[in-house]
Amino acid sequence: MILEKIEALKVEVANMTAKNASEADELYVKHLSKKGDITLLMQDFRNVPADQKKEVGMKINELKQMCIARINELKEQTEVQESGDEAIDLTRTAYPIELGSRHPLTIVKNEIIDIFQRMGFTLADGPEVEDDLHVFTKMNFAADHPARDMQDTFFVEQSKLNDVTKNILLRSHTSSVQARVMDASQPPIRVICPGRVFRNEAITARAHCFFHQIEGLYIDKNVSFTDLKQVMLTFAREMFGPETSIRLRPSYFPFTEPSAEMDISCHICGGKGCGFCKHTGWVEILGCGMVDPNVLELCGIDSTKYSGYAFGLGVERITNLKYQVSDLRMFSENYTPFLKEFENAY
Repeated sequence: MILEKIEALKVEVANMTAKNASEADELYVKHLSKKGDITLLMQDFRNVPADQKKEVGMKINELKQMCIARINELKEQTEVQESGDEAIDLTRTAYPIELGSRHPLTIVKNEIIDIFQRMGFTLADGPEVEDDLHVFTKMNFAADHPARDMQDTFFVEQSKLNDVTKNILLRSHTSSVQARVMDASQPPIRVICPGRVFRNEAITARAHCFFHQIEGLYIDKNVSFTDLKQVMLTFAREMFGPETSIRLRPSYFPFTEPSAEMDISCHICGGKGCGFCKHTGWVEILGCGMVDPNVLELCGIDSTKYSGYAFGLGVERITNLKYQVSDLRMFSENYTPFLKEFENAY
């Protein structure tokens, strides 16, 4: 009995016709929906004797594929017919093309780059997939530093633990670009290194496994911490307004000595204290310091003749401060209504 139903449905499917897409959809409902003819056949399959299950199962599957192919064929035919019925009026006004806008991170990154280029810094770039030598070793990271651990850094390959050129990873900072620049050239060096970096962190409203950095490096004779402070003050006032103040707090980084964290006066409350700055009047924006002599020597630069400073900031961090975005994940989710808010930001 079930074989006869299958053969009858095959004939019906082969002769199916549809005048438009709506009729093609009705054929789908009739045969392939939850209560369709073919679906009911598949439910009856449980009652088929065991010695016939293989044959019947193959025929039901063949019928189902045949029906799907025929309905798709009818849909394509009706689409061609419907599109061919539309007359093209070459004299009508063209449809308006909706223009996109720059991403907020791109807007802020370009603004930061412009500020430092006006102070004489040039752009430098490097690979995102790097080796341990340039990311950690030449940046004076100790062999047992936590950043070298897979819990903190995405390692692609660790074939030889003692050969830092064979340990391949996704760079955790753009300091690797600074190392390559120092390897390839001698002072004076004045560069900024924008780019994407990766760290093995949980994704939350305040952190992500990838983000964007801009690091800067200046090496020459007689470079002092005073030079660094003045450049940082100029940047802060260009970025956040002429009334902005800065303060430098002692900190530690393997590649700079002395090192500092830099805060700016809160541009929301003017330094008086509010919820945004946790009522301190200050907001941290970057880290900086004088280049450690070990880094200079590891990169082939005479530390007795040259000195320099370096700094690094997160583009997402600056964008959050500038536009008060509460959730860092919004920058990478391609949520159109959010991105449209920045159409007039540049």
